[in-house]
Amino acid sequence: MKNVLLLWLLPLLAPAQARGPMSIVELTDYDNRLQPAKLQALGQRYADVDLRRWQDANHLTHLVAYAPKARVQELLPALKQAYPTARIKEYAAPFYRFERSRCADKTTAKQWDNIILTASLVADTAKQHEYLRYHATQFQEWPEVSNGFCNASFQQLLVFRRGRELMLVISIPKGQSLDALNPKTTENNPRVDEWNQRMRQYQEGRNGAKPGEVWVFLQPLPPLPPLPAKPKQPVKKG
Repeated sequence: MKNVLLLWLLPLLAPAQARGPMSIVELTDYDNRLQPAKLQALGQRYADVDLRRWQDANHLTHLVAYAPKARVQELLPALKQAYPTARIKEYAAPFYRFERSRCADKTTAKQWDNIILTASLVADTAKQHEYLRYHATQFQEWPEVSNGFCNASFQQLLVFRRGRELMLVISIPKGQSLDALNPKTTENNPRVDEWNQRMRQYQEGRNGAKPGEVWVFLQPLPPLPPLPAKPKQPVKKG
């Protein structure tokens, strides 16, 4: 397959820094109809596309591309053509955005790693509205939460919503670990624990998540296998 030539389109060639408006597109279909190599080939020209995958418990595959909004709009027609049976959802813009401009130390890392997770809001419409209101007023009424993000060296945190489904993108300095940084959000900061406890009533696992699993970590797409090298043709001597 010609598409497989692009073996060095690795997920880690994600944007070093996400600048400007960002979007997410998610494709869902049965495993045998949602081959990731097509998405890798479509995104191969761009170093600002971050590709992820989730295999759910219902044997459905979810392919996710996180990229600048203009790039997503550019890719959507090709994605629809490449995956005609897939359900394609665009998370056009985040409803919540944390940036280091809110920190006392506004310094940003030169390169970032992205952690991308997905969950669902509960079916209760009133609770969905409460959840959105909490996030709309968080910086004013719960400043300790963003202070915790600052302490943990989060570079950016975006939350997207489409219907009941949520996508969370946490950007951290490249090479660091979320497991090591995340506890710093609550260090000497009990209001963050209170915030997290309140948010649990509004969130649940997506359809296909494991029992008890709320936030699912989307995994980077593995690299495509290299094509076998063509044997060299012997040089003819005249």
